[in-house]
Amino acid sequence: MTGIADRYTEGRELEISGGSAAAVASRVPVLMYHEITAEPVLSPHLSVRPDEFALQLGYLRGGGFASLHAAELARLMKVGGGGLPAKPVVLTFDDGFADFHDCALPLLQRYGLTATLYVTTGWIADRERPGGAGSAAASRPRTGMLSWNQVEAAAAAGIEIGAHTECHPQLDQLSPSALRRELAGSKSLLEDRLGAPVTGLSYPFGYSNRRVREAAVAVGYEYACAVANRLACTSDDRFALPRLTIGRATRLPGFAQIVRAERLPPEFLAYRLLTKGWSAVRHARSALNRKSSE
Repeated sequence: MTGIADRYTEGRELEISGGSAAAVASRVPVLMYHEITAEPVLSPHLSVRPDEFALQLGYLRGGGFASLHAAELARLMKVGGGGLPAKPVVLTFDDGFADFHDCALPLLQRYGLTATLYVTTGWIADRERPGGAGSAAASRPRTGMLSWNQVEAAAAAGIEIGAHTECHPQLDQLSPSALRRELAGSKSLLEDRLGAPVTGLSYPFGYSNRRVREAAVAVGYEYACAVANRLACTSDDRFALPRLTIGRATRLPGFAQIVRAERLPPEFLAYRLLTKGWSAVRHARSALNRKSSE
């Protein structure tokens, strides 16, 4: 793994001509990872092999990219984006898989980069499973998840810890009381355990609507991540921060295009169309549910 990654640490082999530093700074790649493993627990297409992840981090280091916590980006967005580095990138990890501690964290430390980790508190390996939040809640915690000690170790290593709810439900399908429990419960539990504020949220499945976003504000979050599969702009809604899916199909040439904030590889058009189509279905379903309850 070392030899493969180090071929790209000078950041030259895949240089792609781009716009000015100011143009790049106004569009920020916020990357969404799940598992960093050759043997995924969840979905193979959302996992990244460790050697490929090392190549990506080597490219970032060699290319002079500055990794930010998602909370840092949100704070800079709040003041119009002033103060962003010339080549910003945000690496985020959803769910809280154990391979973050075992594989991703050592590689991040090796390449001098940081990240934001969103933890599903009901899936923590050594925590008793909480009661579900209704039919939309996940049926059971995943195997291969982080322990509390591993979450604490990540925080101690400078990783931002954010919330990914208690049970990973479809938030836009929950009742107001269940929605608040999912958002507030995970936040307060992480804060109690880590002894530090938790200001960020990642919506499970990337789903949110106005009611969900307003609930996140009311609970005390300062920003929240969706998916959207497009580059983030400094003018974006901080409670619908768009991210780009990095998975098994992401190869280094496409990764280079993404982080240089240029034209995205073709697969992201398909991702966006799928996201928009599913969003339309969910809005229609929510409307029907409201009508039937009247």
